[in-house]
Amino acid sequence: MRDIVRIGYIGCGRRGIGVLKGALVKDMPDTVIAALCDLHADRMEKAAAILEENGRPRPMMTTDYREILADPTIDAVIIMTDWLSHMQLIEDCLVAGKPTGVEVGCTYDIADCFHLIDVYERTGTPLMMLENCCYTRREMVALHMERRGLLGEVVHCDGGYQHNLMDCELFLDIDNPVRHYRIENYTTHNCDQYPTHALGPIAKLLRINRGNRMVRLSSFASKSRALAEYTAERFPADSEFNQVEYIQGDIITTVITCAGGETIRLTLDTTLPRSHYSRDFTVRGTKGMLSEEHKVVYLKGMPDKTGDNEAEMFDKYDHPLYKKHAHLADMPGHSGADWLVCRAFIESVKAGTNTPIDAYDTITWMAVAALSEQSVRRNGAPVDFPDFTRGKWQNREPIVESIYCLDEIIE
Repeated sequence: MRDIVRIGYIGCGRRGIGVLKGALVKDMPDTVIAALCDLHADRMEKAAAILEENGRPRPMMTTDYREILADPTIDAVIIMTDWLSHMQLIEDCLVAGKPTGVEVGCTYDIADCFHLIDVYERTGTPLMMLENCCYTRREMVALHMERRGLLGEVVHCDGGYQHNLMDCELFLDIDNPVRHYRIENYTTHNCDQYPTHALGPIAKLLRINRGNRMVRLSSFASKSRALAEYTAERFPADSEFNQVEYIQGDIITTVITCAGGETIRLTLDTTLPRSHYSRDFTVRGTKGMLSEEHKVVYLKGMPDKTGDNEAEMFDKYDHPLYKKHAHLADMPGHSGADWLVCRAFIESVKAGTNTPIDAYDTITWMAVAALSEQSVRRNGAPVDFPDFTRGKWQNREPIVESIYCLDEIIE
């Protein structure tokens, strides 16, 4: 059991700075950000300043992540770079024997997924996607209620990433020479490019990769109009943003069927005007439902028009993790969810165990984009969902019992 975890931190862009500032320097005296890596020195200086302002030592800084991997004093690595760099970085970290936490992202190549599984199984190095929505309060209440049998047998779940990214992400900092990588993704791919915020919590609730698995997927894309209209209205005709074709559909709808008979519907909605951010998280069971859109937890026997009772029901059925950390609601970083997911990773590194979101989960969730793209190209035809566990989903090793566990409720 380690007392201190020395972390190599790769990627100091907007998300990297946000997690560092909102989670890793808050109430984590047993962690040291020992090294920073980014291709841009000014970003590393900004990250180093945050550490120093919070009483942390100034880290080593490098533009070559391999220096971090070669450092025997680094206990673990956290990757906060753009999606397209994740697969190679993960592979190199696992080969170096560094437990790895990686920010959410997707991949467009199923072969890369199987290759990474091969690397994981060969090295045994833990890999955890830092999917913070697995640790948000609503999703954890749903997990707690389902594991207690209060929702009955779950038959269907909805989820999505419904967030207009035009001004807040894609074109937020257009004068910066380092543009948001998703702009290029939207010109080269048409698929569900951001499935994990919804799918992560749903997969855990449905025991995906532990007694259940996703077997088939179909995706449907609307026409692409919003990006071209937005750039035509905002930028001059000769702007680089008006010289490309945006092929990403404005709405992507994906339906997944599971071995247990459950269905999952995912929605990607990031370019059209909308009134509010939503993950549309919904769980439907034989004894009740939970719905983010209607802000309701409904159990059989309640009045039919029950609505907007989340505050009461969340207090009643809160996950033990939120009971333990009552201060989370007042924290930055998605109301403490960033802190929780980082904390879960760090606790695993300290204990030398596997992570609550493991390599099989990470790769399964990342693969949705590639499978979705295949289905969209075939006009929504179903594609088989690979079994990245190679049959182990039917008889997995025992869970790691920790309060951060996402498979069972550990008091």
